[in-house]
Amino acid sequence: MSNVTTNPSTSAALTVLRGINKDLNVVQQQVSSGYRIQTASDDPTYWSMATTMRSDQSSLSTITDALGLGASKVDTASTAMDTVVGLLTQIQSKLVSAKESGTDKTAINSDIQQLKNQLQSVTQSASFSGENWLYNTEQQPSTQQSVISNFTRGTSGQISFTTISYDSSQTLMVDTVKPERGLLTKNVDASTFDTSSSGSSTARNYYLLSATGGTTPTDGTEIALSSSTTDAELTDMINVTNSLLKSATSADSTLGLMKSNIDAQSDYISKLSDAIKSSVGDLVDTNMEEASARQSALQTAQQMGVQALSIANSMASKVLIILQAK
Repeated sequence: MSNVTTNPSTSAALTVLRGINKDLNVVQQQVSSGYRIQTASDDPTYWSMATTMRSDQSSLSTITDALGLGASKVDTASTAMDTVVGLLTQIQSKLVSAKESGTDKTAINSDIQQLKNQLQSVTQSASFSGENWLYNTEQQPSTQQSVISNFTRGTSGQISFTTISYDSSQTLMVDTVKPERGLLTKNVDASTFDTSSSGSSTARNYYLLSATGGTTPTDGTEIALSSSTTDAELTDMINVTNSLLKSATSADSTLGLMKSNIDAQSDYISKLSDAIKSSVGDLVDTNMEEASARQSALQTAQQMGVQALSIANSMASKVLIILQAK
């Protein structure tokens, strides 16, 4: 029944149109922002999960930076250790060549001193971000180095961190405060090696370097040649240098292993961060294909609703014309 005062058809059409406009506004917001769930009111559960995962992703980004810094420190130390191993190998070769009869030991010693000066320079310059794992001038050096490598979130939300650790005392080559802490500055007892050719009864402690401006080891002899160096002493020097070379090579290998671990962890963190980002997207991002199709459908429904409202409104005008005709 048509009614001039109250038009039920108009009210119904207007209600439907309001619902269509509301849904259309939601879809348009999702398309423009790219988020299906943007605030907690959209879906508290998914929003909370996505927020926590974004926090984890941010933490992973920080860990990536820490791994990068740690990798740079290890690279610096490893590069210096490679050079140290190479120089020790050359020094050992020079000492071996001095065993040959008729060689000029004084001339060979000049070459050895040049190599030792290079060792001083290399170890001193192996510094990154204020840390030098090869050269120490502190009374109490820090020997335990660590890099944050990952974190885990427990079932109750608690966070714990994991680290990659390294005992840098292995790579400490020169110590200016306590020579016994540095591989190249400490005394090494030559009598512990197979030195059957040596019949010396004197103290047979040798060290390779006397740190510039540092303390010299007591009761030890620096590895150096002179015209009076005996064959037994030379044998002791070769054995000590060989021992130093083995220790330096082992320390260098450990650094290489740590670098490999950091690279592998960096790759894992990168993949994990990408996976979390993708998971967050699955939770809250707008499906553009679906939203676009829904937007087109709602726009069509909106047009139809406007037309329906127009038709409903025209009914009252037609009734009024009929009444005027009577």
